Amino acid sequence: MPIITLPDGTTRSYDTTTSPLQVAQDISEGLANVAIGARVNGELVDLSTPIHEDAELKLVTARKGEKESDPDALMLIRHSCAHIMAEAIQKIRPNIELVYGPALDNGFYYDISFTKEDPLSSDEFEEIEQVMKSIIDEDRPFTRYELTVDEGLAKLEKEGNKYKVDNAKSAIESGSKELTWYATGEKDTNWEDLCRGPHVPSTGRIGAFKIMTIASSYWHGEANSDNLTRVYGTAFVHSKQLKAHLKQLEEAKERDHRTVGKNLGLFLIDEQVGQGLVLWTPNGAVVRQELQNFIAQQLQLQGYSQVFTPHIGKLDLYRTSGHYPYYQDSQYPPLIDPDQLKRLSEEGCSCSELSNMMAHGEIEGYLLKPMNCPHHIRIYASSPHSYRDLPVRLAEFGTVYRWEQSGEIGGLTRVRGFTQDDAHIFCMENQIADEIRGCLELVKIIFATLGMNDYRVRLGLRGPNSDKYVGESSNWDKAEEACREAVASLDVPWTEDTGEAAFYGPKIDFIVNDVIGRPWQLGTIQVDYNLPIRFDLTYIGKDGAKHRPVMIHRAPFGSMERFIGVLIEHFAGAFPTWLAPEQVRVLPISEKTNDYAQEVCDRMHALGIRVSVDKNDERLQAKIREAANMKIPWQLIVGPRDAEARQVSVRMRGIRHDLGALDLDQFIDALQTEINSRGKESVIEKCFPDVESMQEA
Repeated sequence: MPIITLPDGTTRSYDTTTSPLQVAQDISEGLANVAIGARVNGELVDLSTPIHEDAELKLVTARKGEKESDPDALMLIRHSCAHIMAEAIQKIRPNIELVYGPALDNGFYYDISFTKEDPLSSDEFEEIEQVMKSIIDEDRPFTRYELTVDEGLAKLEKEGNKYKVDNAKSAIESGSKELTWYATGEKDTNWEDLCRGPHVPSTGRIGAFKIMTIASSYWHGEANSDNLTRVYGTAFVHSKQLKAHLKQLEEAKERDHRTVGKNLGLFLIDEQVGQGLVLWTPNGAVVRQELQNFIAQQLQLQGYSQVFTPHIGKLDLYRTSGHYPYYQDSQYPPLIDPDQLKRLSEEGCSCSELSNMMAHGEIEGYLLKPMNCPHHIRIYASSPHSYRDLPVRLAEFGTVYRWEQSGEIGGLTRVRGFTQDDAHIFCMENQIADEIRGCLELVKIIFATLGMNDYRVRLGLRGPNSDKYVGESSNWDKAEEACREAVASLDVPWTEDTGEAAFYGPKIDFIVNDVIGRPWQLGTIQVDYNLPIRFDLTYIGKDGAKHRPVMIHRAPFGSMERFIGVLIEHFAGAFPTWLAPEQVRVLPISEKTNDYAQEVCDRMHALGIRVSVDKNDERLQAKIREAANMKIPWQLIVGPRDAEARQVSVRMRGIRHDLGALDLDQFIDALQTEINSRGKESVIEKCFPDVESMQEA
């Protein structure tokens, strides 16, 4: 006699086994019509799933009138749509082999093996979508059935799809006691796929969908395995959501930092230098340096000490920290003494033997540093500390190196060499909460200054029954509670994510939504009881005895490369004046005012303003257009009357007309105020208060 508890606390009792669908029908027929799945005791399941015992039930609905859809509803729709897409493709291309097709945060994909002679083309998308539409219009039920492990494997081996056999074996190794299939219709009659689910009740419950792109992928993500075709799609509850999503993607394409960065000459990635290694050009270097100056100023106010550390360190340093060999797959190969390497080679040492010897400390070498923290630890350990010295705050803009897979590298957001605005705090246990709050306030200042006010906080905690994490459970408990208390005091939305902690401690991540609503994981704060133990760090307490400090890792920007990539897209290259590579461009009307234009430029340049003069022979409108294309915040037009009156005619980025003439000294004073205040006081507010600013998109 199961008792079902609903989210509002009410209960319903049943004499026999029930289902989410039955509960929905009992509440109202209208609710049953919009329900597409459910969470039973927190697990997402089919609407038809039997419920034999007492359970907590949350119905998942898909109402077409809702502006925002339940993430669970989107997951169910997208996973189901992946099946429908696979069926449609297989109907058109019967000789393909299906691999797997999961749902994603923004859509879904299906990995498929096509023959080299007959690859899939985007020209076929329309035909595939038409077949998908016909499957949806038929409104066939998603029918789940189960087979024993032996029966299921026999079925798959008979069908001869090695990928599905491999998927089944992986499921069995993970503890599955049976194998499950979903048919889009009737078992043994309609198309079916090996899948653990869940799905919407029927194909007709799929809303609006679109096939997006195709890309190459590898089986198991391994470059030396089978080459597959990944077909991406997306789906929403209704067409308005799909249209909004496609519009967002189009705007994102226009804001793509790789395109904008090239147009504005901000950075480049050169194949001769290497994939994922960024070359900052003069314009991009300005943006980076201004950000660095900004954060350095804030760090000084918070009592941080600047340090510098080398780009490499001994393997033993990273053995002690646990980074080697724990993160070995994401690190560059160690640097080994050439003579020693030659000797081992002559002795017939294999690559695997060499790797094991390095992991066990039998061979010494150096490592391009994947993290700054071990270096900072050694600085702390280099001198004795008393409780009176704590907290010790060490900061560095330190470049680290990670061996990212070629397929994962992209522009600035995923690179192999990147600089972190890294800092480590060594403190007493009773100082943790205050130090975390200080870190959080620093992040808030950064986001507020940059106009990135739409963000949330994610608290990453340990996952259950995992050997990923090191250290005492009691220390983990204390660290997690300290993080929880600090985040709760921040007055911003936050969530807890189990299993997202670093291997040495819980972490606080900042998820920022840019101006078009895309989420980005940027800054991070991590509490660490474990590395101080590994490195035997101490301080002398009030009692004269040695005590263990706690370590806090924090990086408000995270990776400078990634952060700037996000900023480029957030601003679409139209940086605020204080951050813009070129802040002012002087435009003489003709050669007659070139001298005055140069004088204006020299005046401003002497004051540290980034300014240039356009002395080209082009017409004024062409000069204005070029300055607008380069996203320069301010244009100063000077003619004979301006020269005589010692004034400038002002234009602002995003406004199509002149704002009016202004005394040169007055403009310079207002501009300096805007730059020095990082936009808190603007030229517009000070000099043109009646002008309505219409910033360009």
